This record gives sequence, structure tokens and C-alpha cells, in this order.
Amino acid sequence: MDGPVLSVCHTSEYVYVTRVELAHHLAHLTPRELEYQSVDECVLSIDPPPNELHTGTDAFGNIRSLFSLYAPHESLRVEARSRVRVVHRYADLDPAASPGWEQVRESLQYRATTAYVPATEFVFASPYVPRARELGQYARISFTPNRPLVQAAIDLMHRVHADFQYRPASTEISTPLLTTFRARTGVCQDFSHVMIGCLRSIGLSCRYVSGYLVTEDKPGRSPPIGADASHAWISVYCPLLGWVDLDPTNDVIPQEKHVTLAIGRDYGDVAPLRGVIRGGSDHELSVAVQVTRA
Repeated sequence: MDGPVLSVCHTSEYVYVTRVELAHHLAHLTPRELEYQSVDECVLSIDPPPNELHTGTDAFGNIRSLFSLYAPHESLRVEARSRVRVVHRYADLDPAASPGWEQVRESLQYRATTAYVPATEFVFASPYVPRARELGQYARISFTPNRPLVQAAIDLMHRVHADFQYRPASTEISTPLLTTFRARTGVCQDFSHVMIGCLRSIGLSCRYVSGYLVTEDKPGRSPPIGADASHAWISVYCPLLGWVDLDPTNDVIPQEKHVTLAIGRDYGDVAPLRGVIRGGSDHELSVAVQVTRA
């Protein structure tokens, strides 16, 4: 695969107030192999070394690593280093040539005599993304009758980017989506959840994409929003074109500066690192992400 090679370093470090006696963790830190992205290597380093480590594939096709620590420890450091090659994926995209959104919505509805469409599993509500009337009403400003689906989705992306303010630490993952929607503020996962909720609320299939952005660009140019941490965007399903990615936080169609890590219904399916521990009391977490051109 021809295209720029990106080096990714993602480090998460936990420092616990009291010792952790036992821990089980799940990590989504290995980039996906896709038609527009190839992974040259990915090395996962864990300190202290785990007693057990298993790597496999989840229901969405993501690579996940499960590891356990049985010895007491006061900190945990997880580092993932990857080399990824990404190519320009939407060179011939013509949003106006996509089918009308109502036609797509109809094709995603269940009928006993029709073939199963895998994309339909992303039409429904998920733990962090409800379907709601006010989300649908917001979406329909862009999704006017017979409008091409991708053209309407891009317009919705523009509106979410314009109407919502990016404000770090303004929300938590537990903040209800409708609270975020009404406050018109949040971070990249909120922008993505809002747009997913809008699209699903009018009967369309939409996925949550976890990944990274290039942190070093041209000299003198500001890095994109979310470039110094894990990033998130959305992917909307369109027959003939397949899944089309959109980044509402930065108001762009992802290209070779976006690295796809994992895909799911919402953040809960693809959290970079999560776990269950015994002990530990409270903790401090520091996360550092750097994505540079190799």
C-alpha cells in the first residue's frame, strides 16, 4: 500500500493512591487493517508485566488485548507504539451522487423477505447514544426531502461543528447525550455521539470511530482539534459507497491524517483502556499521544 507512514505513540499511566491487589484490563490500542490503512507493526508495552495477556478480535473486527495482573502494584503504564500506512480514501467522492437518504433509510428497515444488511445493527440506540425526537428534528434541517445522503450528512457535520463549542473537561463519559446536546458543548466523543444520535434518530446507520490525528503538521500551522489525545469521529453507511467517515470536531472528511484504531456503536465499545481492579482507592491518570510522519 502506497501512502505516508505515520508513527503513533500512545501512553497511559495510572498512579494509585493505595496498592492495587488484582487487576483485569481490556485495551483497544492496535490500529485496524483496512482497505485504506495497513499496519506495519504495533508493540504493546505494559509495566508491571502482566501475568496473563491474550490478544484477539471482538465482534466488530477490532483487535483487543486482555491482560491481568495478580501481584500488588502502585502504578500501571501502558504504551502502544505503531507504524501505520494510510492512503487518501475519498479522492473520487461525489456527495451529490449518493442515493437519497429516504431510500437508504427504507433499505435499512427489516422485512422478512429481504436479505440481511449488516449495517442495520448500527441503526439502533446504544448505551451512550439514545434515539430521540429532538435529535431527529435537528438532523432534519440538513436532511430535507430527497436530498443525497452523503451531501446531507456533510451539511449536518458543518452544523454540529458550528453550533457546538469544543471545551476540554466540560463533560464526562457519564454525561447523558441529551444534556450535552442541549448545552452545545463538549469534546470529540461528544461531537461524535451527538452526530451519531442525530443520524440514528432518522433511521440511518452510523458508527463510532476511535483513532488518532497527526500531531505535527506544516510549520506554523496549528494542529487539528484532538491531535494531542485519542480522537473520535463518525462513519455513516451509504449503499454503493459503503461507510463514509466524517469528523465533526474538525469539520473535515478524514483522509491520510486520520489513523483508525477501532470501530463500534459508541465509545463504550472501543475505549482505549478500561478495567476492573481490587484496591487502588483513587488514582491519577495521565495520557500522552503523539502521531508523526515517519
